[in-house]
Amino acid sequence: MERVTGATPTGAYPHRMGHPAARRTHSVERSAVTALVPVAALVPFWLLAMVVVWLPFRWAFGIPYWMVPGAWLLVGLVLLLPVVQVGLLSAFLGARAPAPEEVAVIAPIWRDLAAAANLPQHRYSVRVIDSEELNAYACGGRLLVVTSFALQELTSRELSGVLAHELSHHLGLHTAALTVGHWLSLPVVLLARVGFFLQNVARAATDSFVRHSAALTAIGRVLAAALTAVSWVFLAALYASDALSNVVGRGAEFEADRRAVRMGYGQALADALRAVIRLGGGYRPVGWRARLSSSHPPARTRVARIEAMLRHPSG
Repeated sequence: MERVTGATPTGAYPHRMGHPAARRTHSVERSAVTALVPVAALVPFWLLAMVVVWLPFRWAFGIPYWMVPGAWLLVGLVLLLPVVQVGLLSAFLGARAPAPEEVAVIAPIWRDLAAAANLPQHRYSVRVIDSEELNAYACGGRLLVVTSFALQELTSRELSGVLAHELSHHLGLHTAALTVGHWLSLPVVLLARVGFFLQNVARAATDSFVRHSAALTAIGRVLAAALTAVSWVFLAALYASDALSNVVGRGAEFEADRRAVRMGYGQALADALRAVIRLGGGYRPVGWRARLSSSHPPARTRVARIEAMLRHPSG
């Protein structure tokens, strides 16, 4: 969090400071590597989308193809700058800086957590989203987001476990590939939407203006079908990439839980997950479609694993 004010409770979590994991910061975990799989699956479709974007520039200015994807990647590198990233992501997500009363809650927790992780307090920023959902997540490379409902419903101890889990995603570099995947998916999403829009336009124009001509009606329907097919190609790529990301994401959740336990926040995190269960969340998805669309393991499963790690720290 960026230079929040407030006092750290003396001896609030004294056992954490000497834990071996408290002296380690970033490390590349298995989920950070496997998260590259959905990105790799998306790359061919991103390159295809770049062809569509490039064609008007080629006709107008005669520029080579490589300049368009190169420019896209260059802009993506600019977005890695912490100030730019936090500002743009916060605006995109509708997140805001914590209010003074929220700072009073977050600041002591964050200072203790930063010390436990051997990190400067300003390394990451905490933002708040006004929402009636109990949720928090890490995004980009520097941002942690928590909902206003979570701040209201969770105790300080439970909130410390949640923030430790989200920070663990950053420390395990779980969000790096996800951020790259989101950036590459933007032109794919755009072209899929444009394709469906043009397909609707072609169909409406065919029905309205050329119904008297069988030949023109056939051409209009073929054009609409072609646009639909192209749009579904891009959309299918997005669905496949999302499904792979969810499979990888479930492993990342377990790894972040494990790091939080090693930092000394395991019981606090388990209590926060119990609060999620108590409020009706964190259920086990039913059916293969629900499982594919679920990015988190069931909360009860996570609690059971955390308790097992607490009972057997060396396991």
